Amino acid sequence: MKKKKNKSNKKLKSTRELINAKTISNDSLKLFNDDEIVFFVIQPQNLSVMSQENIGAKIFSLTNVLKGLADMEMICLNSRDNFEDNKLFIKKRISEETDEVITNLLKKDLYHLDQIQTQTATSRLFLLAVRIKPNDQVETVALIHRIEKLIKLQNLQVEKADKEQIKNMLAVYFEQNVTSDQFEDYEGMRWYPNDTEKSI
Repeated sequence: MKKKKNKSNKKLKSTRELINAKTISNDSLKLFNDDEIVFFVIQPQNLSVMSQENIGAKIFSLTNVLKGLADMEMICLNSRDNFEDNKLFIKKRISEETDEVITNLLKKDLYHLDQIQTQTATSRLFLLAVRIKPNDQVETVALIHRIEKLIKLQNLQVEKADKEQIKNMLAVYFEQNVTSDQFEDYEGMRWYPNDTEKSI
C-alpha cells in the first residue's frame, strides 16, 4: 500500500518542464530557473570554394566571438527530417512481405526516402546560444543588440532567431520534425476563429 501511495503522491511533470522550456518570447527561450537563452542563426558558407586564408580568418573570427562571450554555446542541428526509423520499418516489411506487388511498392517508398535524404544531406542549422541569467541585472533587449553587434563586427553573417525560428529549432532538436509550415502556441489554435471571423 505504501508503494502505491508514494507513486500517486509523485507530481507528474508537464512536457515543458521535462524539456525545461517555460515559454518562448519574441526574443528568447525562457527556462523554469528564470534563465533566458537567445539564439543567433549563423548563415553557413561553402568552405569548399574558399581559400585556406579565408577559412582561417573565419575560424579566427568565430574564436573571437566565443572568447568575448562567456555564456555562449554552439549548436549544430540537422535542418531536415530524419527518416532512419521509417527506412528500418520499410526494410523489415520488405523482408516479411510475400506479395511481390506490395514488395515493389515498399522498395519504391524506400528509394524515395533515400532520394530525399541525398538531396538534403548537407542541410544543417548552426546556432549560437547565449544564456542570460536573472542576476545579470541588464536590459535583455539592450544585451541582445550588443551581442548581435559583437558577432557582426567579426564579419559573421547572423540573425537573431525570432519566436517561429525558436519553435522550429526545438521541433528539429526534439522530434526531427521540419515538415510543419507553422507551429502553434497551443494545440488546435488554427481552428479557433480570429477577431475578423468573429465580427463576420
